[in-house]
Amino acid sequence: MGYLQEARENHVKKKVEEALRSKMKQKALKECDVLCSKYAECARGRTFSVVWTCRKQAKELNNCLHQFTNDAILEDMKKAYMDEQESKEKNK
Repeated sequence: MGYLQEARENHVKKKVEEALRSKMKQKALKECDVLCSKYAECARGRTFSVVWTCRKQAKELNNCLHQFTNDAILEDMKKAYMDEQESKEKNK
């Protein structure tokens, strides 16, 4: 399949893409909840020192979040959305 064909298949409206991104972020935060809590606990009561004091927790949290929020995940969500819409159109 050519690049242009693939791009057409995964093209969704901006509003839909924003909703999918939001859903992706919510899922990531839910999946990484324990690490979010650890980082929040470390950061509590700190200002500037949070940067070096909580570096380990921040890195762990970012690594976890990245597993669930990346371009490949978004493209899969777009494809699933398009397949769902196509299925709805066929059932009309």
